[in-house]
Amino acid sequence: MSKNIRNEAVDNLFAAILSLSNREECYRFFEDICTVNELLSLSQRFEVASMLRAKRTYLEIAEHTGASTATISRVNRSLNYGNDGYDMVFGRIPELLEKIAKPEEEEKEPEI
Repeated sequence: MSKNIRNEAVDNLFAAILSLSNREECYRFFEDICTVNELLSLSQRFEVASMLRAKRTYLEIAEHTGASTATISRVNRSLNYGNDGYDMVFGRIPELLEKIAKPEEEEKEPEI
């Protein structure tokens, strides 16, 4: 495949994705089309992007997501110099961005 991703094969893939109606259909389709590692990598990048938008540090992001600093840097570059795809989605589902951007706090020891 050439570096230009805008082609008929990608158009067909996006048409298939756009035909999905709900989360269960997404799970079924993406579990068939992606390996587990590919799907986890995509979801990790999305989580990294949301945490970067929430001004979390690379260290916090790496600890929470397990992403390497190279992955975090690559996602940061996309956020700052990409096609605004992440921000478009974040604008449409702000509650999801808020949920992902604020990882669950570590369980605190009960005070004695």
